[in-house]
Amino acid sequence: MTLVSFRDRLAAWVEPYRDRRMLTLLALGFSSGLPAPLVFSNLSIWLRDVGVSRTDIGLFALAATPYAINFLWAPLIDRLRLPYLSARFGRRRGWALFTQMLLMLAIALLAMTDPEANLHLVALGVLFVTFVSATQDIVIDAYRIEILEPHQYGSGTAAAIWGWHLGGTLIGAAGGLYLAHQFGWNLAYLVLAFGVLVGMLAVLSSPEPKRPPPAETLAEESRALAHLERWRELPSLMRRFLGWFYVTLIAPFAEFTRRKGWIWILAFIFVFKLGDALLGRMSGVFYREMGFSLTDIAEVAKIYGFTANIIGIILGGVLVARIGLLKALFLSGLATAATNLTYSWLAVSGQSWLVFVLAVASDNFTTGLVTVAFVAYLSSLCNSAYTATQYALLASLGNLARIWLSASSGWMVDSLGGDWALFFVMTAVIALIGLPLLWVLMKYFPAPLQVRQAQFREAQPVESSANQGGSG
Repeated sequence: MTLVSFRDRLAAWVEPYRDRRMLTLLALGFSSGLPAPLVFSNLSIWLRDVGVSRTDIGLFALAATPYAINFLWAPLIDRLRLPYLSARFGRRRGWALFTQMLLMLAIALLAMTDPEANLHLVALGVLFVTFVSATQDIVIDAYRIEILEPHQYGSGTAAAIWGWHLGGTLIGAAGGLYLAHQFGWNLAYLVLAFGVLVGMLAVLSSPEPKRPPPAETLAEESRALAHLERWRELPSLMRRFLGWFYVTLIAPFAEFTRRKGWIWILAFIFVFKLGDALLGRMSGVFYREMGFSLTDIAEVAKIYGFTANIIGIILGGVLVARIGLLKALFLSGLATAATNLTYSWLAVSGQSWLVFVLAVASDNFTTGLVTVAFVAYLSSLCNSAYTATQYALLASLGNLARIWLSASSGWMVDSLGGDWALFFVMTAVIALIGLPLLWVLMKYFPAPLQVRQAQFREAQPVESSANQGGSG
């Protein structure tokens, strides 16, 4: 390969990330990831430092519930207009700025609490942060899907996830620990509250999405509302309320169930990342039982694992752009199952540092690949009339398998008599369960990305005329 051809190939790989919108999504991902360590890892260390019991620290995990159920109020994000903000900045940007201002306030209030004096007040502060953060995620996900053209979903997802790690892993977690060491926990949290300004500046400097809902969706809503108007025995106010209720809460789900193969799609989303979740739940326990120290685990996870994950995220966006969404999803899913076997290798090889690094790095690399492809796939399934609602629901469905079924991972290891090698082989097999479902979707039903591309092309004349009027 000549230097010129290598340079051309590298330029082709980098091309999906040269769009200015990727920088916006990077900043919004930063704002989304920043609160995570403040209510999870760093919070646990803070509480333990002041003598809170392990039992009480464990109960704080319940405060993360809003992240798992944010689909319940996502329809309101799609339909409700905020005073002043929606008119001035638009539907998505107005909600983004509102949640970011609240998030900054919530983190600042948490910074003013004292776990030694009032642990219940800390719990309320954490719940406030997670609720606002989960609401911000709804808005950011909807904005990401609507601001991009369908063929950019892979690179846009990669930029957002990379930004999440910058905000959550680098600044929020590592930077937060450094600040706490130097200035104390309260001041550390207060300083990090201002990190949300990164996302706010990105929103202020970016346009409002101008993609209109598909014509057939609007026609279906109009038919339903016209049918309600014929119910003359109901008061006018009741008819208007039922119409709002249908459009806001019923229509997003009804629209999805009218698609061909929708049950296959939901089944695939539910099981696709189960094998990865089973491995992730027990990996730390496995490392310790293999005899690796906490510093060994930290070094490998933070240096090799984090680096491999970032590379996987970037290449995941390139892979989706180069070979297509569903093919990238299939290949990354197959690679994820294969890298589970490196943990079986580690289990039979003993305390091998080289195999340990290889297992962690390869697992994190394929996790980056598959996460980009999977999130891009969920994005491609969303109707632009109900982006926030449908994405939040699909993402929650994908999380349910990891939350519910991965809880059996410890029981599986015990049932196998502590045979870690066999357990990881089983996780690799379980990771393959979703691939036959994906093959069915690829063969018998239209690729969702192709459908969205067709809708996007049809909407271009409307969008162009809307753009002439300015943004916001």
